[in-house]
Amino acid sequence: MDHLAFNREAWDKKAARGSRWTVPVDSEVVAAARLGDWSVILTPTRPVPRDWFPTRMDCDLLALASGGGQQGPVLAAAGARVTVYDLSPAQLARDEEVAAREGLDLVTVPGDMADLSCFDDASFDLIFHPVANCFVPDLAPVWRECFRVLRPGGALLSGFMNPVHYVFDFEKAEKERVLDAVHPLPFADAVDLDQDALDRQRAEGWPLEWSHTLETQIGGQCVAGFHVTGFYEDVFGPEEDDLASRYTATMLATRAVKPGTP
Repeated sequence: MDHLAFNREAWDKKAARGSRWTVPVDSEVVAAARLGDWSVILTPTRPVPRDWFPTRMDCDLLALASGGGQQGPVLAAAGARVTVYDLSPAQLARDEEVAAREGLDLVTVPGDMADLSCFDDASFDLIFHPVANCFVPDLAPVWRECFRVLRPGGALLSGFMNPVHYVFDFEKAEKERVLDAVHPLPFADAVDLDQDALDRQRAEGWPLEWSHTLETQIGGQCVAGFHVTGFYEDVFGPEEDDLASRYTATMLATRAVKPGTP
């Protein structure tokens, strides 16, 4: 199965249907960010600590798999030179819409988060990567490419799923409000769901997902050469009504630095 084509189609459908993660920020949010009043999220509810960002936002920033007209425009309004890189043309169109409306220093590039070959080595000071790597089967190339395109001293800010989320029967949790542990980890839609379920998923516009171990999430950043300097946990917001989030953190975030002098 071509997971890139499947997920591109899914996110284009989400954008067409106005999913929460596809609604661009308004002019008031951009105006406030220009005045220094801003926050962004890597995970559904918890703002990223401001000390995870440079003191001055005059930097080259890659918003990785971060289309949707939300984080990228805010970071551009805060002073960064932003490149939004995303698989979905419809999601990138949201960022282009806000950039044109607000006159922001922001460009968009379509592509796969595991392949940043269109960017030179040491192109960016900061990578902002919200929860998205659950949509690729292998994290090692994502972390390697992030390390390559960052300048020494640059940071990767990344949000990702707690793998425990994938243990449960999602449909049963939603319909019957019961957490039933049914999936051994690692979990992959393309492997663990039958064809009928995959067909429903495509029709409903849900992308393919993969659980990833904490070893590949956090340890994988270390293997790529990063030094992890920050960590926090989060849960799904009330919009998602996620039953597991009532009992444990379902999202994690890290700040990882490429060693060296900027």
